[in-house]
Amino acid sequence: MADRLAALLTHFAVTAKVFHTGVLCGIHDLADEQAVGYLHLIRRGRLVVSHGQGAAVQVTEPSLLLYPLPMAHRFISDGDQGIDTACARLHFDGGAANPIVAALPAFSCLPLAELEGAGGILDLLFNEAARQHCGRQAVLDRLFEVLLIQVLRHLMEHGQTQAGMLAGMAHPRLRHALVAMHEQAARDWTLAALAVQAGMSRSVFAHTFREVVGCTPGMYLQRWRMALAQKLLLQGQSLKLIAGDTGYGSEAALSRAFKAQTGLSPRQWLGQRGQRPASLPTVQ
Repeated sequence: MADRLAALLTHFAVTAKVFHTGVLCGIHDLADEQAVGYLHLIRRGRLVVSHGQGAAVQVTEPSLLLYPLPMAHRFISDGDQGIDTACARLHFDGGAANPIVAALPAFSCLPLAELEGAGGILDLLFNEAARQHCGRQAVLDRLFEVLLIQVLRHLMEHGQTQAGMLAGMAHPRLRHALVAMHEQAARDWTLAALAVQAGMSRSVFAHTFREVVGCTPGMYLQRWRMALAQKLLLQGQSLKLIAGDTGYGSEAALSRAFKAQTGLSPRQWLGQRGQRPASLPTVQ
């Protein structure tokens, strides 16, 4: 069976940078930093988490808090006992355009006891955090990245996803069509060909896909291609190469699709992100 996460993580990697391990007491504010998410592990202690005007969240058992996108939040813990925690900043390739980010809630709180199969990773992570071995930072960063994959598995396997890409990847049939699109974005996919991948009739596939994922297969494929195109643009690739990698016959066709999706030409889109578009031709 094809790996549902392999293509996603190959094209849109996530990196973690641990910035705190140990006890926190009292009030701590975590900023809404540009292009940075957070993953917090609460090993021990009681915590109140507030998000501005939203309702506060009570954490009363060992838990994992995930913020895939920047969101300011405040930790309020007991001033004497505090909480035993490990915290990392997350960077998703593509930022808000990363399909994984787009498929996740803005905030998730999961009890650690519910993360089946993650016990070994958690034990290793907390043991490493308590020591000062050579390479400690690198080991902790990689363990947080592995843990995030465990979280994605958990959300898919337990149906804890709303309509969207992760919900589709949790579906026993739709996931085959989604993996095929992820792995072969440049292929000229038809509704019939995708239905064959899913082992469904065209009509049932189209209806089920829209109901579970929230859009048509054609729209999903276009969004996936545009996410790939944006990532490759930021890496400095030429429109000619990107057009070939994303299934568009020419630079002009890619530019038209890009503008229809984003409202901007590739050159304008790069300019908004402070990138130098000099290597791009002036195709609008």
